[in-house]
Amino acid sequence: MVRADNVHKSFGSLEVLKGVDLTVASGEVACVLGPSGSGKSTFLRCINHLEKINAGRIEVDGDLVGYRERGGKLHEMGERDVARQRQSIGMVFQRFNLFPHMTVLQNVMEAPCRVKRENKAEVRDRSRALLERVGLSDKVDNYPGQLSGGQQQRVAIARALAMRPKLMLFDEPTSALDPELVGEVLDVMKDLAREGMTMIVVTHEIGFAREVADNVVFMDGGVVVEQGPPNEIIANPQQERTKAFLSKVL
Repeated sequence: MVRADNVHKSFGSLEVLKGVDLTVASGEVACVLGPSGSGKSTFLRCINHLEKINAGRIEVDGDLVGYRERGGKLHEMGERDVARQRQSIGMVFQRFNLFPHMTVLQNVMEAPCRVKRENKAEVRDRSRALLERVGLSDKVDNYPGQLSGGQQQRVAIARALAMRPKLMLFDEPTSALDPELVGEVLDVMKDLAREGMTMIVVTHEIGFAREVADNVVFMDGGVVVEQGPPNEIIANPQQERTKAFLSKVL
């Protein structure tokens, strides 16, 4: 589903990604761990071309993301074509980014109706079902400001799912939440994993990675230091940098 080959990204003179390689199979959950500043979130944003890469290539479901290849060279797509690609890639951020002037139901319905121009009645039914799925069927008429942080993040997940993506990207989705609200968001993500959704999750929740991930990726200094099944990477890391990081967070 996702293939990243030798991905580089710089901001001015600061090289953030220094040749990232990663493959995620369809239906797989990959959890990306690492210290702040290691390039995790930047890499995630490159997958749906929110950040433009400087070298390398990223493919999602066999399609090159953000570029077309002609004559052995990559040419950047126009914004409209990139936006069309993004429709199949759901993303949930640290901050919920809900529209404060819209109800919960309107937030979930907005993109399918406006972007995909789907039938409003069908979208409403699907959105209600998604809100029930994330445990918020009683909040459809509430506004974001009336919800807790955990509830808002669950709305954000339902909103991403409303576009029927084939890939979900989560950028530290629980880091802005009070500790007692983390579990309700992780429970929704666990359900998605059980249902076979392909997911890449940048997280500090080691317990979640141990329980849900098929593949754990440890990044530091803009590269993938080590990756493999959670029982190998978390329980028995081989690289000293991985050992040092885990010794501080476990």
